[in-house]
Amino acid sequence: MNANMMGRRHLSRRRFVATGAALAGALLLPTARAASTRPLVFAHRGASALRPEHTLAAYAQAIADGADYVEPDLVSTKDGVLVARHEAFLSETTDVGKHPEFASRRTKKTIDGETHEGWFVDDFTLAELKTLRAVERIPQSRPGSAQYDGMFQVLTFEEVIDFVAAQSATTGRVIGIVPELKHSTYFARAGLPLEERFIATLAAHEYTRRAPVEIQSFEVANLRLLREKLGKRANLRLMQLVGVGPVKPSDVAASGGTLTYEQMATKAGLRTIAQYADTFAPPTRALIPLQKDAKLAAPTSLAADVHAAGLRLEPWTFRPENRFLAADFRDGAGEHARNEAGSIAEMRRYLQLGLDGFFTDDPALGVKAIAGM
Repeated sequence: MNANMMGRRHLSRRRFVATGAALAGALLLPTARAASTRPLVFAHRGASALRPEHTLAAYAQAIADGADYVEPDLVSTKDGVLVARHEAFLSETTDVGKHPEFASRRTKKTIDGETHEGWFVDDFTLAELKTLRAVERIPQSRPGSAQYDGMFQVLTFEEVIDFVAAQSATTGRVIGIVPELKHSTYFARAGLPLEERFIATLAAHEYTRRAPVEIQSFEVANLRLLREKLGKRANLRLMQLVGVGPVKPSDVAASGGTLTYEQMATKAGLRTIAQYADTFAPPTRALIPLQKDAKLAAPTSLAADVHAAGLRLEPWTFRPENRFLAADFRDGAGEHARNEAGSIAEMRRYLQLGLDGFFTDDPALGVKAIAGM
């Protein structure tokens, strides 16, 4: 580890608190966006059904298609720069495997309970990462997106903010950012904690001091820390993401705790979440599960329970291909076929539960689904 890396790793708590306080004061500025009563459309990794995820093209398409917010998932490079990737694993969404100069960095890691073999973001500096190009994750389902393979760089969080701010200035529409802090516990153990850099980045940009920002995580401790440092501000919300079943958030598992996502989705669990977060974000099937025939069953009580706890309800993720739709909405054109009508119909079924927002890989279809309600 070089001296610069050690300096970043050992930033004092005093500086962290001061940065958080500075941002908290800045966030007192009035938001430029009027409150909306209609559900919000979150562009999941950008318009990732149409362009390679987390690229300028994906974000541009999402904004053009009417998304209210765009999502950069955030991970850290070896030299401590926040970049937009869905996870630390690079092999599925970049052309890293085609770079012989990085062949020796192929390795195996277990992150948040999942083991992958390939290349990982925290083994690359930003300069090295910038030599890679993005590729489509599921080309068999999204060949139209795959035609853009190799065209776009991996983006830093600051580049995403600048781009969204520029698009806002061009369109005259304030566009929110819904960043997710990925693998916080893993990166902290690697000496690359995300939260401090994240708070500093928000504070450094005028746009994120005024425009809507909704911060997500599947972990708990990082959201509690962010609430402590940032407080409650007009343009800022915190979103607790959850999975399903008796699975523990990564930070809970690492600390030997017992809390599971299943417990977090109970009435008591939701009341606890409301003490530090504003939004509860479950997978869609936790709201209306699938039957054995893959058709929708009756809704659970979760939507009502979330609202009763005083939380917003913003589930993830709607995708427009048959393979991802409930059987009620498939059109028989093949599992990889794009099915716009079916996707819109499925979203409308869930919107009847009173969603405050939702994530979709195709924001244009989300906008149409809302318009038809």
